[in-house]
Amino acid sequence: MDSFEVNKIVAAILLVALLVIGIAKISNIAYHIEKPETAGYKVELPETTITVENNETEKEPEIDISTLLAMGSLEDGANVFKKCSACHTIEKGGENKIGPALYNVIGRNVASISDYKYSNALVEYSKSWSFEEMNGFLKKPQAYIKGTKMAFAGLGKDSDRASVILYLNQNSDNPLPLP
Repeated sequence: MDSFEVNKIVAAILLVALLVIGIAKISNIAYHIEKPETAGYKVELPETTITVENNETEKEPEIDISTLLAMGSLEDGANVFKKCSACHTIEKGGENKIGPALYNVIGRNVASISDYKYSNALVEYSKSWSFEEMNGFLKKPQAYIKGTKMAFAGLGKDSDRASVILYLNQNSDNPLPLP
């Protein structure tokens, strides 16, 4: 190979490099994008305070239960309860599954089904399933009653919780009057 051929190859490589750099510079001028001063997005979160009672439970500030229940519907409650039906039954006379049967649950004492083995945390809780208690528990079971063996993460949407509470109350021999 003579030196003239080598010069042509080197010149071709340099020309391609110059073209790539030139096109990049021209495209930066043609499509100039101003970068923000700070990268990312700022997410505003509402402040919530958590109070601790008897070192057993953490509860967020009380929500007006009648306002909450007004957000729900029985039809939505039946649909949302499908998430619960993997572990619970709602039918009258229904058997316990992984979790206890939930027929007549609103208004009854916590951990009161005799043929179901509850966690010690629920046995010691000694309250009844009011609308307010059920709302707090369904929001985050593990945080509401520390030590419960219910592994469900909870229902974050207020309307979903309200609908499930209405549905649970309706599936009872004596549904409680709504507040």
